[in-house]
Amino acid sequence: MALTRRCYSAMIIEVYLLCLCFSIRSCENSINDEKPPNIILILTDDQDIELGGMTPMVKTKQLIGDAGMTFTNMFATTPLCCPSRGSILTGNYAHNTRIVNNSLSGNCSSEAWQQGPEQDTFATRVKNHGYKTFYAGKYMNQYGKKGAGGVQHVPPGWDQWHALVGNSVYYNYTLSNNGKAEIHKDDYKTDYLTDVIHTKAMEFLKTHTKLGSNPFLLTLAPPACHQPFTPAPQYASKFSSLQAPRNGSFNKAAGNAKHWLVQQPPNPMANDTIKLIDQYFRNRWRTLLSVDDMVEDIVNFLDDAKILNDTYIFYTSDNGYHLGQFSLPYDKRQPYEFDIRVPLMVRGPGIKGGTVSKVGFSS
Repeated sequence: MALTRRCYSAMIIEVYLLCLCFSIRSCENSINDEKPPNIILILTDDQDIELGGMTPMVKTKQLIGDAGMTFTNMFATTPLCCPSRGSILTGNYAHNTRIVNNSLSGNCSSEAWQQGPEQDTFATRVKNHGYKTFYAGKYMNQYGKKGAGGVQHVPPGWDQWHALVGNSVYYNYTLSNNGKAEIHKDDYKTDYLTDVIHTKAMEFLKTHTKLGSNPFLLTLAPPACHQPFTPAPQYASKFSSLQAPRNGSFNKAAGNAKHWLVQQPPNPMANDTIKLIDQYFRNRWRTLLSVDDMVEDIVNFLDDAKILNDTYIFYTSDNGYHLGQFSLPYDKRQPYEFDIRVPLMVRGPGIKGGTVSKVGFSS
């Protein structure tokens, strides 16, 4: 039985973030009832808000945020990659997905995950409603490894599957190309992971617009701006004069009011540690410039193909990051703004451009 547009709107909300209910329910009457919308999710890795992580994303902010809605109070449920991604995929908190860390024993892409929560994700739900589904990039930190079923394991719900084996890198990695190993080395032209994801996404969109009549779900998970923070060569010298922000809690002792773990780092930080933090800060921004290029190409293609106005585009991250806050040199995992606050922008049918929402949400 065909679903009404209201049902599709409810499905989208179910697919990703309750935040969309604010956008969709307020404008359902203005949306064409004839065809369900396409959905694109761009999920970056470790991209913060508190340290200016969206600053280098000039084109992305213009093409998604300025053309849609920006949420200023979006939080990761757990400031760690695999638990957060499990929550994004399923809509459940970590105590329900049972993913407690990034290890196989911590349920990251484990057999228990595969036989349990992975059977009911936003991919399986939209697939059941006739969507063509595509995934490219980092999935879960243990995905594709021997103990997690190898590259042969393709999670349910995905028609096209191009997932990274293991954790984020930029060169020298393996993808599961629909269940078969696709090995990449260190040639920028053919192997830089963000650009490989970019190319595969464009190939899918070009093919789908020619041959497909079904709506699509396109999920892209680039490695940026995760360690090892390797920028594309054309961006390797950008932001050369910038330093990591020195405001707020940078290089300050946590004090007794904070939990014991945050009290452990030496304070003040050593000069060589601060230099390394500055280098990491610049390279994180540099890696994001390739994501910015990808967003621009996708939006321009959708516009040229006359399907931009039929497509919801989400942009967010799995968790934030810190660089020297409370003298913690670099990482995430902490229950503070720098590690839990993440970007969220969405554009699509019925969403008024330039809208800002302060409503709080978690992934």
